[in-house]
Amino acid sequence: MRVSSPVVDPSDVPSAVPLVVRTVEIDDPGTLLSLLPREEAVAWVHHGDGLIGWGRAASFETSGETRFADAHTWWREITRHSVVRDALEIPGSGLVAFGTFTFDAAAQGSRLVVPEVVVGRRDGRSWVTVVGPNITTPPVLGRTSPVREPRTVSVADGPVDAEGWMGIVAEAVTRIADDRLDKVVLARDLVARFDEPLDVRAPLQRLADDYPGCWTFHVDGFFGSTPEMLVRLERGLVTSRVLAGTIRRTGDDTHDLALAASLARSSKDLEEHEYAVRSVADALLPYCTSTNVPEAPFVLHLPNVMHLATDVTGVVAGDTSALMLASALHPSAAVGGTPRDAAVELISEIEGLDRGRYAGPVGWIGASGDGEFGIALRSAQVAQDERSVRLFAGCGIVADSVPAEELAESSAKLIPIRDALS
Repeated sequence: MRVSSPVVDPSDVPSAVPLVVRTVEIDDPGTLLSLLPREEAVAWVHHGDGLIGWGRAASFETSGETRFADAHTWWREITRHSVVRDALEIPGSGLVAFGTFTFDAAAQGSRLVVPEVVVGRRDGRSWVTVVGPNITTPPVLGRTSPVREPRTVSVADGPVDAEGWMGIVAEAVTRIADDRLDKVVLARDLVARFDEPLDVRAPLQRLADDYPGCWTFHVDGFFGSTPEMLVRLERGLVTSRVLAGTIRRTGDDTHDLALAASLARSSKDLEEHEYAVRSVADALLPYCTSTNVPEAPFVLHLPNVMHLATDVTGVVAGDTSALMLASALHPSAAVGGTPRDAAVELISEIEGLDRGRYAGPVGWIGASGDGEFGIALRSAQVAQDERSVRLFAGCGIVADSVPAEELAESSAKLIPIRDALS
């Protein structure tokens, strides 16, 4: 089966900027995040490998139901007009863009950014890419300005306090009991305020150090460390990691093993997980010649929580891109609910929160269309004046959810960002 790319009116997309791109292999530059300047920095790091960048050679902002399709079309135009000299030709080398997309189509802030400089490392090989209107000499890499540690003045509830949020969860359980839907994911936020502008490099490095198995990201003031890969497309193979069902760790290894076993047997968590896996598998099916869904989830151990996890894989049919697969998958049941439309409608009705980019796709795309987009969980948005940050977390609500337990789960999920800002 061949899946066609969406048709977008070229007049709706700004003209592509011709770019000259040069990638050269370099010696291992050390810790990638230590190379970032404070301004216009982007990052996507996992187990020390990944991509970082700075500067802005080109960018594209979009919104609305066609935001992924418009970004896909703009990116195709950029790649078609660019001259690329890539000595490595491996995922992440050559021309790449970093992207962040809002959860809600109506929200503003979905963006692709092509940095002027990208530094990458993968499987023991490192490189630097320079991008601009002309051939550019790669910069000398090294530590930039000193990182300023954040000094948190206060952390407070967002628009909905803890008691109010438990009431919203209770309302969702009632709606589910009335057979209006099977599952809905509800988010809450906190606001951290500082007495001076935040240097986002400090919490980024903490997140990467404390959660190396997650994907630590930063694009356009939005940062975090997500354990959930929405979609990875590489040479025709697509992978999506589904996380749904969570239990908090205690720090006692023996007790945590028992908790992991109880999570793997929990009917409530298994039900929630099944909805999320089914939504991903169904969304990928039209794009793939074959898919593989494991019969049972495994337990993913993170420093603060444990999740039920399933890796859904498939072989892509025809011409598509990581962006279009992200469009097909978003929002999955892991961040929206089941059925999708009913869950998203209920979120809009009762959640009382502007999610912004929280729970939207975030990651990168290469010139071939391959790339990686995670679900922006365990994340935060820096305010324009850099003196406050909104922290986000969410929980999947099903028929037997208990509001107090969901509040405790959301608090556990907020720990990574809170600690990174402390």
